[in-house]
Amino acid sequence: MRQFPLEMHHMEPGRVVEWRLRSTAGAAADGGAGDAPGGAAGDAPGDAAGRRASFNQDKHFTVAEESRGADDPVASWVAVTFEVAGALDEHALTRALLAFVRRHEVLRCEFRRLAGELACEPIDSGELALDAAPVAAFDSADELRGFLFERFTRSIDTLSWPLFTMGAVLREDSATVYLAFDHIVCDGLSMPIVVHEVQNAYEALLRGEDIDLPPAPSYLDFAEEQRRRYLSIDADDERLGYWKSFMARSGGEFFPRFPLELGVEPDRMYPIVNEASTLLDAAEAEVFEKACRAVDGKPFMGVLAAVAVCLREAGGPGVYRGFMPLSERGRGGWANSVGWFVNTLPIEFDASPGRDFAQVIAAVRAGFGAMMEHIDVPFVRAWQLLAPTEFAARSWPYPVNFFSYIDVRKCPGADRHEDWRPTSHVWSARANGACSWFQRDADGLHMNSLYVDTAAARRTMDDFQESLRGTVREIARHGAFRRPVALTSPRRTVGTPVEAAPYARHP
Repeated sequence: MRQFPLEMHHMEPGRVVEWRLRSTAGAAADGGAGDAPGGAAGDAPGDAAGRRASFNQDKHFTVAEESRGADDPVASWVAVTFEVAGALDEHALTRALLAFVRRHEVLRCEFRRLAGELACEPIDSGELALDAAPVAAFDSADELRGFLFERFTRSIDTLSWPLFTMGAVLREDSATVYLAFDHIVCDGLSMPIVVHEVQNAYEALLRGEDIDLPPAPSYLDFAEEQRRRYLSIDADDERLGYWKSFMARSGGEFFPRFPLELGVEPDRMYPIVNEASTLLDAAEAEVFEKACRAVDGKPFMGVLAAVAVCLREAGGPGVYRGFMPLSERGRGGWANSVGWFVNTLPIEFDASPGRDFAQVIAAVRAGFGAMMEHIDVPFVRAWQLLAPTEFAARSWPYPVNFFSYIDVRKCPGADRHEDWRPTSHVWSARANGACSWFQRDADGLHMNSLYVDTAAARRTMDDFQESLRGTVREIARHGAFRRPVALTSPRRTVGTPVEAAPYARHP
């Protein structure tokens, strides 16, 4: 399951049908609540009283509000597609999609600003219905992709319910199902869950069986627990010590800078470039993993070590500092839940010249271990308390160093991905930096990058990706760093106090 631009999706054309969600205002939806498997949350009348958004959701919604008020709206979405073999049974898919929405309380939420607080108001699962609506027929794959891109962009609005859209491209002997979401109700790891649940529900219904899925606790419960623990903390709380020490070694800056030149101006947002490529094929990725484990590392550590070395060789500092998003699903039984279960923390480690692969892996492992000891403090809360000026803005203040890695082979339903052929897609209208996501699947190691559309950024990112591809291949072949890939032109490092800060080992 790869993440790549929707424009790269080789989707066969066909007839498009969409399923539109509506509230029946208390009337029972077709199929009854019995289609909601695994104990759908929020079914009891009145149980939504006092529900509040998570810190991630509140910040996301606030940015949307302020952007709309300034007549400078932001737009973004996260989407997933998967294949259904044979002629689609529209009634069965309708029931499967409705069961999916009923099962995950966050998908039924309307968000409202009440006395400064962002309230989540879930619609009762029994009051929801789905209506199938024919949309259009397409003979061209290009026209179909253009339609879907436009559809996702226009229909996904943080300030309007519903916060997702669902549909399918029907053909005589197959169908492509698609769902696109606002980030406020999901994250990247929600996408494999979507595929797994909808496909399993659909297949069960085709067999005449009941939908049987494991429990999926509500993301709203996670948000409430998070707010209970961290809403009352202040900037002097000892739990912010990891962040403060990171900032002290970074010249007082909360955000770790992307260390290469992207040609951006302060306080300006740019259109984006969205591109993806394969770094290692399946066989190379297997050997790469063995090379990492041979030096007591994990594959993501090897990729991060390679990123750090490539940035350093391109003119960046010897000490890597960056943000790393982490899933919080595994800490409370949320493995099957849809929501924004992501915390973002800083990581730092020494990748100075002269260090070999084993030494850099050891540094990554130590830095990751130190970071994981402090995963509880929500990123948005730390941002609000430790960098209030930047928190008041609608975007991060400058290009930020960001690394994300997902091994989708470990996600629910991965054993069926060869049949279902799922894909995920991320899009944002504008940015002021660069973000890269790495995915490992059965076909290899892949990279998806979104970055500002400037001439400098295109040169920098092209060179960086080529250097990174060469580095991970050398690790796979030799279990070591080799001579770095030369850049086509000198790179001016972004000036920052980070570069002069001495490396300090975490306690």
